[in-house]
Amino acid sequence: MEDKAIRIIDIHKSFGTQKVLDGINLEIEKGKITVIIGQSGGGKSVLMKHLIGLLKPDEGEIWIDGAEITQLNEKELNNVRKKFGMLFQEAALFDSMNVFDNVAFPLREHTKLSEKEIESIVEERLRQVGLRGVTEKMPSELSGGMRKRVGLARALVLDPDIILFDEPTSALDPVIALTIEELIKETQKYMKKTYVVISHDILGMFRIADKVAMLYDGRIVEYGTPYEIKRSNNEATKEFLRATKIPGLSGGDV
Repeated sequence: MEDKAIRIIDIHKSFGTQKVLDGINLEIEKGKITVIIGQSGGGKSVLMKHLIGLLKPDEGEIWIDGAEITQLNEKELNNVRKKFGMLFQEAALFDSMNVFDNVAFPLREHTKLSEKEIESIVEERLRQVGLRGVTEKMPSELSGGMRKRVGLARALVLDPDIILFDEPTSALDPVIALTIEELIKETQKYMKKTYVVISHDILGMFRIADKVAMLYDGRIVEYGTPYEIKRSNNEATKEFLRATKIPGLSGGDV
């Protein structure tokens, strides 16, 4: 049985003369939380867009659950995308829909479930992310943390195999960010799905990650557990962690 949810093999991507990905190799394990770290503008979001077929690489292969996706047509890609849920940086809720309709939207679009069945699933997903009594509220009435929770409920509603998180704690105060981190960890432990996270909140992500991949200069230069990454001898990794004030580095605390 394939134990890798995603296999990225020698991916290259340039935009004009700017090379963004320069031979990415990464295997993401099933049922784990993998966090991709790196400098702003370093290609993390570009890499994530490749995983769901929004971008095609100039070279290389991307295998999702045993299927190579870079040569698929749009219809075939849409079938692959059903394996994914995604929590966007700003939660990306529909402003004209209340919380219930936001979470129900994927079920209404992609299934033939009855409204009663949809109601049951939506309530269960909202419960899992710690929200009750908010189904009639509009996104404008929610705090940033609550919008993230609704976005996570929507990402989970189709029971996807893989959830992608784009900066899940951005623009949140530290207390709310910690709550969202714990929620990500709890839902992953409960649902046993594959979570892939890109984030600038390195300290927070180290608390939840099973594995960490360091993206630098278009390549994955380091991959391992948070413990291993903190004790890396790779100069790019050490400099990045030092700049983000990660304690416990080899060579002394920062």
